[in-house]
Amino acid sequence: MSPSRVMFFGAATAQRDREFAVEELPVILVIEDDEGIQSVVEDALTEGGFAPAIAASGEEAVTLLKGRLINYRALVTDIGLPGKIDGWEVAEQARQIDPKFPIVYMSGAHAEDWASKGVPNSIMLAKPFAPAQLVTAVSQLLNAGTPPTS
Repeated sequence: MSPSRVMFFGAATAQRDREFAVEELPVILVIEDDEGIQSVVEDALTEGGFAPAIAASGEEAVTLLKGRLINYRALVTDIGLPGKIDGWEVAEQARQIDPKFPIVYMSGAHAEDWASKGVPNSIMLAKPFAPAQLVTAVSQLLNAGTPPTS
């Protein structure tokens, strides 16, 4: 075998391993229209071992959830979103699809409404929050839904 053939095989294996690893990460659907916050959320989730999938509107998020092309493991949503569907409604629709679907709300202006408008067993993060708080909230909800091991 020539050295270039071995290097190519090694590179192909490394590429396959990277693709396989990405497929195993829990995909978190994120709805945030502010690009600055979106970037912070995306970086925090990636560093926390998740694969963020970004939607810029409630309508887009509902379409993605109902399409079921990706197995989203949780929803992280802002409340005030462009369009007709706000974060409260997206969470309601996500729970119609899966009654135990993990939901994390993020809001600067609507945090006080969480008790009356938020879905049960969800978490509200009032903006501004530390990126680690988001990773902890998502992890907590995902772990709460994990059946105990024997």
